[in-house]
Amino acid sequence: MDPSQTRLLRTDRLNGEPVIFRGCSSSELMAIAGVSATAWLPLGIIVASALGAPLMGVGAAAIAVLATVYVAATLLQRLKRGRPEGHYQHRLAIVLDNIGVRKSGFIRRSGTWDVGRSL
Repeated sequence: MDPSQTRLLRTDRLNGEPVIFRGCSSSELMAIAGVSATAWLPLGIIVASALGAPLMGVGAAAIAVLATVYVAATLLQRLKRGRPEGHYQHRLAIVLDNIGVRKSGFIRRSGTWDVGRSL
């Protein structure tokens, strides 16, 4: 094939982030890793400090973060299977709206609508 006729992948024309690991994009993996590190690192250091080796807590936390990323990515892969892009993000926004943490911005009213006019 002639090098002048090769077609290069135009990354500016991609519709979404590419899948990196177990159906998750890099931003999803970073979010999972950040949340799990925030939870496991202090817990690992506290438990290991009580046993007399606080640095072992960092190592245990790193292993726990890797395991959590693997399990959470698998669960997220199952949640995303067969659904459109961004589906789980919308579901999370609706759940947060239901419990009163954050407004979702979606219209979720069922019933008849009125245009505000009367005869």
